[in-house]
Amino acid sequence: MSSSNASFDVVIIGAGPGGYVAAIRAAQLGLSVAIVEKDKHLGGTCLLRGCIPTKALLESATIYEQSKHAADYGVIVSDVKLDYEGVRKYKHKIVIKSAKGVEYLMNKNKVNVFKGFGFIEDPHTVSVTNGDTKEYLTARFILVATGSVPRDIPLFPTDGVRIINSDHALEMTELPASIVILGAGAVGVEFASVMTRFGVQTTLVEMLPRVLPIEDAAISAELERALRAQKITVKTSTKCEAAKVNDQGVAVTLVDGQGERTTLQTEKLLVAVGRRPISDGIGLENTRAVVEKGGYIAVNGFLQTAEPNVYAIGDVINTPWLAHVASAEGIVAVEHMAGHTTEPINYDRVPSCTYCEPEVASVGLTEAKARERGYEVKVGSFPFAASGKARILGRTEGMVKIVSDAKYDEILGVHIIGPRATELIAEACVALRGELTTEELVRTIHAHPTLSESVMEAAHGVFGSPIHI
Repeated sequence: MSSSNASFDVVIIGAGPGGYVAAIRAAQLGLSVAIVEKDKHLGGTCLLRGCIPTKALLESATIYEQSKHAADYGVIVSDVKLDYEGVRKYKHKIVIKSAKGVEYLMNKNKVNVFKGFGFIEDPHTVSVTNGDTKEYLTARFILVATGSVPRDIPLFPTDGVRIINSDHALEMTELPASIVILGAGAVGVEFASVMTRFGVQTTLVEMLPRVLPIEDAAISAELERALRAQKITVKTSTKCEAAKVNDQGVAVTLVDGQGERTTLQTEKLLVAVGRRPISDGIGLENTRAVVEKGGYIAVNGFLQTAEPNVYAIGDVINTPWLAHVASAEGIVAVEHMAGHTTEPINYDRVPSCTYCEPEVASVGLTEAKARERGYEVKVGSFPFAASGKARILGRTEGMVKIVSDAKYDEILGVHIIGPRATELIAEACVALRGELTTEELVRTIHAHPTLSESVMEAAHGVFGSPIHI
């Protein structure tokens, strides 16, 4: 085994949206940077096996569904068919082009890329093993951005064929006739939206009382109605007790809230019950960093571990598992390393986006959480059914809901379900960042006809005076 040595200001382990964004920012601040990645391509789970490929599938599903209803808009599209191999090629093209974009950014910012497995030998040394080659990188700072992998359930581990996880689902070469999806969080409802529009008989199972349980209760209820309208079978307050592979696929035994058992026969079972951090086997034991229950690395507000020159970001710490959170954390971490003015992240102001049909997006406190924190709450909402632009799009499901502090009128949370919700939420993020009042949002003139008018109308609703309902 050959070896070599190199020295850098910061060595980053993992080239996902946390790691590669941190690398760019560190280079901008004048630090010498190395990034270590074991995958063939840069981009991490988000780009290679998560955000990007799933959204490509969702876009194909949307176009397929719209094409079948094109006559409603006066456009005749005949003999609409789904070419799933074409869908897969489109997804792959987007992933590869995006990965090459990350490579370009590394070159542009003079970030040194090392392909191989990164291991922390001591608080200032990272080894990179790639086949018979082993390199040692000396670092003033180490940033752990190793991400996460799908979580297996010991009772019915995935086999990649009949019982699958999200990684396997993205690599399917053929669509199943039926699928049971275990877990109605973001991953579960997104895959349900894809599968049902592709013609797959879809059942969505959630142990908790509602789908997207982290979202505002009113939004979850609206989404469940929409999913059922798409002929997705939704089973909430239901546990999966067993999954037995057989010649026809998988026999899935479910137990509902009343203790009643049923067995469903399905071609595939997709386990979408969460992910686990990649914090073991990377050498953290060779530092003073503390790994807590669940595999999370303990950090302070500046993402430092108990080993002051070792930082951690993204899915390996106990913060929202979102690509944009990892990116923001990466920026804070390297700014702190460089002695640059920075500030801890306010996780109450992190947007959450789910790209199912209809889309769901939120930022800030739910109505229930605001009341738990002692706020006297005022709420306003506006249905997309009353929006002229939503009618033009033919997508009138959903609403905008605003949660406001009754005492000071500060906007506490904005929750959206409906067309392009994941784009509309940006305005709400700015409003919360600027600590705007609901009245300021009311007084902000919105262009007509747009979907964003619905945000303004929901603000009017806080005062009991929406204009268009």
